[in-house]
Amino acid sequence: MKKILLLLACLLLSLTCRAADPRFTVITVDTEHEELQLFLRDETGKGYRRFEQLKNSLAARNKQLLFAMNAGMYHADYSPVGLFVQNGEQVSGLNLSSNWGNFFLKPNGVFLLSKSGPQVVESSEYPALAKDVLLATQSGPLLLRNGAIHPAFKPDSNSRLKRNGVGVIGSKAIFVISEQPVNFYEMAIFFHDTLNCQDALYLDGSISGIYSVELNRNDVTVDLGPIIAVVR
Repeated sequence: MKKILLLLACLLLSLTCRAADPRFTVITVDTEHEELQLFLRDETGKGYRRFEQLKNSLAARNKQLLFAMNAGMYHADYSPVGLFVQNGEQVSGLNLSSNWGNFFLKPNGVFLLSKSGPQVVESSEYPALAKDVLLATQSGPLLLRNGAIHPAFKPDSNSRLKRNGVGVIGSKAIFVISEQPVNFYEMAIFFHDTLNCQDALYLDGSISGIYSVELNRNDVTVDLGPIIAVVR
């Protein structure tokens, strides 16, 4: 009964949750009706780092945090590894360098929101779109681009972690977190086959967490860098 009531509550909002597969939790944000924002530091320059801290900071300004998720990889000082655009202003530049680690597993990508809606694009495609961007975060690898799964992913990979990512369909940004360890291929297939996404970006793994009013959920995580959120 509790699960049925939860699903009914979600359907009444533009911000919706789905239980399409027990391995994953899905939160869909319709950007035409919900305010999606990126957060990194407060007005004093101190990083938010935890969902609870962000929630309290917003509440002090008479705003409500409805949903939040870690939103990209970051250095030891919590600064973004790659591009980070907040409220139309670039805080950290596009990173096209080659190095070790998931972020640099090319092709990597950018999740962005402009007046035209949300997009997931390959990192090298971003400069042509930068002018009208309201928010953007860079991560890697891309899970899907134009319906194609990243060529490095293997169905039988034993690299399994709790992971999170974002895909897009029209005006909707579709955020996914795994509830059990999965590999990249399994996550990409879920975005493609179950959610019908053509483009999706991996955000991070092992540190992944969400805050959700609808799900009555506030995950305890390590200290975070970039956070993406829905605010009212």
